[in-house]
Formats: sequence, structure tokens, C-alpha cells
Amino acid sequence: MNESDTIRLRVLHTNDIHSRFGHMPRIASVIRTMRAETGEDCAIVLDIGDHMDRMFPETEGTDGAANIGVLNATGYDAVTLGNNEGLTYGIETLNRLYGRLARFPVAAGNLPLPRTEAGEAWTKPYVLLERNGLKIGLIGVTAYFHQFYRLLGWDIREPFDTVARLVSLLRPQTDVLIVMSHLGLRADERLAADIAGIDLILGGHTHHVLEEPLRIGDTLVCAAGKFGQYVGVVDLEIRKDASGRSIRGEGRLIPVEGWPAAPDIEALIAGYAETARIRLERETVRLHDDLEARIDRESRLGNVLAAGLRKRTGAQIGLVNAGQLLGGLSRGPVTAGTLLKICPSPINPCRMELTGAQLLAALEQSLLPEYIDKPLYGFGFRGKVLGTLCVDGLRIEYDAAGPPLGKIRRVWVGPEGRQRKLEPQEIYTVGTIDMFTFGIGYLPIAEGTGVEYLLPDFLRDVLQEELADPEAVAASAAPRWLAIAP
Repeated sequence: MNESDTIRLRVLHTNDIHSRFGHMPRIASVIRTMRAETGEDCAIVLDIGDHMDRMFPETEGTDGAANIGVLNATGYDAVTLGNNEGLTYGIETLNRLYGRLARFPVAAGNLPLPRTEAGEAWTKPYVLLERNGLKIGLIGVTAYFHQFYRLLGWDIREPFDTVARLVSLLRPQTDVLIVMSHLGLRADERLAADIAGIDLILGGHTHHVLEEPLRIGDTLVCAAGKFGQYVGVVDLEIRKDASGRSIRGEGRLIPVEGWPAAPDIEALIAGYAETARIRLERETVRLHDDLEARIDRESRLGNVLAAGLRKRTGAQIGLVNAGQLLGGLSRGPVTAGTLLKICPSPINPCRMELTGAQLLAALEQSLLPEYIDKPLYGFGFRGKVLGTLCVDGLRIEYDAAGPPLGKIRRVWVGPEGRQRKLEPQEIYTVGTIDMFTFGIGYLPIAEGTGVEYLLPDFLRDVLQEELADPEAVAASAAPRWLAIAP
């Protein structure tokens, strides 16, 4: 291949930054330096989703505007959506963020809105760019959480069929074809193996670190880890002649640690942080009592949250793991920022049906240290360990000295004065959290049937509403778990 026959393209990519604003100024420095090395017309910059995470005040306090502002200022050419954008904000908020504030297109091939083929103006089934005489096709797809997306108003499509269709459409009209995949590494490997014609897959969602791309057939598969620790760089050499085209590519990851922070991005973030601080300092409720939160046993704040879930879902019983709460509340004013700090997870309420036997099995597990202290990661959980079960609508009598999975003596269901004994074969309605339905935490709860998800409510929304009810706060002092003598 002669030098004159070769066209070069540098692809810079990030994924799963999850609102780590501390890394973003250094990411900007890496991107600008790498882009300058090749020239503006010879590089593109892409983000593969989950740039946002509502557990961080800059994002929560600006409804995501801080993230869009940084993406704009850094110079991204296109992005796709991750589940932390698509499932934690409603379409109206996303319309404002990506339709009005963003200065880049969004490739979202499997996320058209209902009754439209291409979605609204800011969602594109694909994006076409031109750089250095090359026609570049970008296909974006996100994880297929179809139950959740449809509840929020999205007409999500199966991603593999979407990619196959779009590759067939775009391959004849592009020199370089890139899939921006927020599907996870295993899915990316399948895309590369099963769908011919993809030059490059830039991946996210499962936080894999690929220091060098995987080569599967003629496709390079890349991923840049999580939290903005790396910027991915792929250098492509494209040759076009009478016999067709050929592509060679080399990829690597650049650690951002040690790079200088871009001053303009630092200043931009500082401005958004101040806006967020003012907004999150607003008082949401005022308490007359301290409400502690415990991981290893029931607590008043845990009882408040369990009661809120029961009421919000219209169920007989409320269940939530204590690990969702990262601290208690002191009497006096409670701000939106405090609720974010103690309950940061983007986890939604849900309603399901469980048998008495399934409930009893989960309750028995919640008395064991191996469950209480079990570390958890992912699935929206932003705590550290699972924690015991906080409950409402139940009274549980147990012998702490009893054998594992045999400590509970009696369980009563219903409000005070109308309680009935828990029956193993009877079916009960339960208000709980979506995390349990994914088979994480207390597995008997994952066996529930008739699951209904309540979106876009978060647990801190439920908590705020329940805390505003003085009677509910007072009721949290009544014990649900009663230790009895052997």
C-alpha cells in the first residue's frame, strides 16, 4: 500500500463515564491532543452511552444539562444513549437535552419513538459523517430493556435485527462503518461474528477494558472501561482503488490520569456544580425526629421506605433491602441533596405477587450475615452491600439463636388489628424494587409473578413522599421484627 493511496482516520471514543466529572477535564485534554495530532478533518469523537448518572449532584441538580454542556465543549461528533440516559429520564427531559441543548447528533437505531420510524429529530437511526474524503456511517444501539423503555413511551426494537438491517443499508454507501454499541461485550462479539460488513464496534455497558481491540473476522471490537479512566483511540488506514477498499486498524487505550485538566472544562463544570448546589439545597421536608438507617436490622428510615413502596404500589406488603439507604436523617430540614446522598440509586418501585413460602424464604435469608453483608454491583445499585430486608405490612416473630433458615417462628400479614397468619400457599401482593426482579439479592423475590414496574419514580421520590406524611413517620417507630425467646 503506497502512502499516497492511504487515507487515515482517527476514532476517539469514551463510554460509561457515569458522571465522573472529575475525569472530564482530563478527557477533554486527551481528546483535543489526539485530535490535533491528526488534524481536525481526520478524526471523530464518539461517546457510547451512560455518560450520565443521576447519583451525582452535577447531573441530578441540572437534569443532565451539565453532561450535555461538557460533551458540547469537548467536541463530541456523535453519541448513542445508554440505559442511564434512556431509562432514568423521561422523553420530555431527553427532548430538551438532546433536541435543544446538544450540538451533536444521537445515533439510536433501536430507539424510535412510537408511531415514527426515525424517532424525533434528535434521535437518528444512523448518522453519516464525512472526514478526509471518507464517508463514515455510525449505527447506534442500546441494551434491550424493552419492558422499561416501553413504559416510558419508547418503541424500542431488537438490537441485532436493527444492526443487520442498517448495515445492509449503509455498507454500499460508506467507506467506514462503525457500530456504537451500548449492548455489552458478549453482544459485541456476536455482532462481529454474525453480521458481515462492520469495520469497527465501539462498545459499552459492561465496562470491559480492552487495551487492544479484539479482531473478529474483519471487525475490530473496542471498549474503554468505565468512569472515564480511559480514552479509546483507533487509528484506521483506508485504501480505495479499482479493486475495492481495504482497512487496517490499530487501537489502544490512553489512561487519563496524569494528563492536565482543560481549564475551560473545569470552569464549565464548576458553574454547573454551583447551579446544582443551589437547586439541591431546597428543603423538601422537615422532620421532628431522628430517623436512623441500619444495614443489619430494621430501622425507622428503612421502615419508612418499605411503607412508601407498599403504598405507592397499592400492595399488601412492602419489601426493600436496607442497603439502598446509605445513611439516616437528623431532625430538622431535609434537602433534595440529602435525599440524593443517602438514596442515590436509579432504582424503580415495582409490584408483584409472591407466595407465602417465597416471602418466608426471603425473610429467613435476610437474617443471615452472608446476605446482609453481601457486596452488590450493577443493576442500578449504588450502595455497597445488600443489607437485611426492611418490611411493612408484616409482623415477624423470630428466634435470633435459631438455626440458619429456621429462625422465624410466625409471620403475620396486614394492619394492626386485622392481621392474619402468613400462609405458604397463599398469594400476596408486594411492593418492592426492580433490582430484585433481575435475580440479584434475595432470589426468592425474583420468582414473583405479574410484575409491574412503576417508572420513572426513583426510591428517593418514594422516600420524600412518605417523609412528608407525619403519621407515616410516626408509624415507622412500630417494630416489624420481634425477637422472641427460644
